[in-house]
Amino acid sequence: MDNRSNLAEAGLAVGQSGDFARQDEADDSLFYAQERMVSHLDRTALDTVERIIGSLVVEKDPVILDLMASWDSHLPPSLRAGRVVGLGLNQGELAANRALDECVIHDLNQDPSLPFADASFDVVLNTVSVDYLVRPVEVFAEAARVLKPGGLHLVIFSNRWFEPKVTHIWREAGETERPLLVEDWLRAAGGFAEARAFVSKNKPRPQDDKYAHLNIPSDPVYAVFADRLGGDPARPPRPLPGADRARRPKRDLKALAAQVAKDHACPYCGQQLKKWEIPQTPFTEWDIDYMYVCFNDVCPYLVGGWEEMGRQGNLGSSYRLMFNPQSQTLMPMAVPSLSTAKDGIVDE
Repeated sequence: MDNRSNLAEAGLAVGQSGDFARQDEADDSLFYAQERMVSHLDRTALDTVERIIGSLVVEKDPVILDLMASWDSHLPPSLRAGRVVGLGLNQGELAANRALDECVIHDLNQDPSLPFADASFDVVLNTVSVDYLVRPVEVFAEAARVLKPGGLHLVIFSNRWFEPKVTHIWREAGETERPLLVEDWLRAAGGFAEARAFVSKNKPRPQDDKYAHLNIPSDPVYAVFADRLGGDPARPPRPLPGADRARRPKRDLKALAAQVAKDHACPYCGQQLKKWEIPQTPFTEWDIDYMYVCFNDVCPYLVGGWEEMGRQGNLGSSYRLMFNPQSQTLMPMAVPSLSTAKDGIVDE
């Protein structure tokens, strides 16, 4: 059963009764009356957010609408916007946002309509706030209305939220299912071309981060985006952010494998490969018992793999470098998480 089937099985399809209930159903203006001048993601994740926006916004001097905005719109310095409008609930946070040319106080959960004319914007952003929308399809339909033909609707999110205000449907969905939810809402809203998705996860957390000592990775970043219908059909697809690919040594794979056979060191991070016992299953086809694998969780080969696999449509997967001592060859070992296959490490 695929993830979309899992959503239907769990009753999480668009529009189910109770999906958008929250722990705190009081007026949102009360909850957001307090200024929160804090970063909701770690620095590595925020840099990724900027890189995503910088890559996907290809319009010259774009007019941008930042929905559910706060004190930072996360626009990269290289992006020269013609005008930026921030729509949010806290006047102090919006006033502190240096990227904004105009501030609008508006509660989308009370009224999902946007107070702007048709085809007013080149880009509509929603950064780490989609999980609080109780009427997302209506808001997305309004985003389509205010976008120019071919304009970009970009929704970025992570796995962190304010617990009292997150919707039930978002909390109950798994991380790999949430991009599918956003895609479904875009499809239900109408007016958009087919949505695409991008994921960045399991990057090293910054050393000065308050959670760095816990040895947990950087906050994951997911992006789902779609163009407003009616754009120039000759325009190339928006480029996905480039994966953080490891720099490949300037040798061919055969020579590289020969070197690994001698020192059992990963050519991408220098860490020693670990002996790994191949699990015995009915599907095992290997005629040897052991491989050697790089289990360094911050190896560039692995870190870049999360994004590279996402570019290919395999969200939430990456690969570790594996060496076959019998055939003397290198190959990728697919992994859906950092813990995958670690129970097969053999102490030597």
